[in-house]
Amino acid sequence: MKMEKSHTMREIEQQPSLWVKAVEQFSSEKESIEKFLQAIATKHEQARVIFTGAGTSAFVGETIYPYIRRKIRERGWEVEAISTTNLTSSPFSFLDKDIPTILVSFARSGNSPESVAAVELAEKLINDFYEITITCNSDGALAKRKREKDEQLVLILPEEANDKGLAMTSSYSTMMLTALYLFSKDKEGFTEKVKEIAKAGEEVLSICKNLIPQLVKLPISKLVYLGSGVFEGLSRESALKFLELTSGKFPTMFDTTLGFRHGPKSILDQNTMVVVYLSNQKYTRKYDLDMLKELFDEKDRGPLVAISGLEDPEVVKYSDYQVNVPLSKEDDMLLAFPNIIFAQLLAYEKSLNSGLSPDNPSPTGVINRVVQGVQIYPFEEEK
Repeated sequence: MKMEKSHTMREIEQQPSLWVKAVEQFSSEKESIEKFLQAIATKHEQARVIFTGAGTSAFVGETIYPYIRRKIRERGWEVEAISTTNLTSSPFSFLDKDIPTILVSFARSGNSPESVAAVELAEKLINDFYEITITCNSDGALAKRKREKDEQLVLILPEEANDKGLAMTSSYSTMMLTALYLFSKDKEGFTEKVKEIAKAGEEVLSICKNLIPQLVKLPISKLVYLGSGVFEGLSRESALKFLELTSGKFPTMFDTTLGFRHGPKSILDQNTMVVVYLSNQKYTRKYDLDMLKELFDEKDRGPLVAISGLEDPEVVKYSDYQVNVPLSKEDDMLLAFPNIIFAQLLAYEKSLNSGLSPDNPSPTGVINRVVQGVQIYPFEEEK
């Protein structure tokens, strides 16, 4: 009798087709999206965009921020990534009354207390405040907020993106994709690119069927992800996914390739696996390759895995395992989509290997699908 796939595995595997479906859905909303953004640009010479969310939803913003900031300066906008957990606890540190602000909230459920509180605080404290909600749940508190049409834009992802498993997988990547579509100047061209991303995602799924079982059998006790630019945020999400799905049994770490030398490298030993996301950008890649070579030559180290969009003999020479993603001519931002599939599958299979249920790797309730135990306090502005 064939066992039914878990929610988490189904949600990992559906991503390539879901990306195509999502961008096709939002293509029908293209005019209203552009109208909303243009109205803000016409009204304000300058504006501040804040990507926000809690946990993995926050890491969506952290991943895309280095890419998006280059794309929206033409509008006179600056972008930052600040978690709702920071906005809620320290609003006076991050919210500026007199700066027109667009808060872009990423949310799977849209019911996290901090995510709702962050938007309410911003509306209260900022004179010219606009909100964009990118969510997987049409019934969530964020999606149901009511404001004037020129102040609020709500983008609801296809229903499949509302992951049922505890750990966010397809919700993370599809919210990320939606944000890129939102701020893309050439939406038709981006829609075509998504088809290439989806094809690369399918190939990574195929590659991982053979590679991941080998990696899971290795005697590791710690895991590190390294990457620069957009791959720093991707590394953070990758490390969290492994930590969540293995119920904290294996400590994880993330860093930039240059930052790793500044202390964090002390985590290395024979049972520490390191995964390096190599950049497609020639300049950045030089630093990534230097780190790869340095790690390969370490005597007291564990398995070294290289994820690369370029077929490179140096990568093969200086790593133990390789994944070649078929997007050699694309920006790292697009490479991030198939890359995260590797990290999700590694976490999933290690969860099974550790005797856990990936859909609910925390049966004691240490963590929950929607965060529990958060007390939101009334805000009174301090003098």
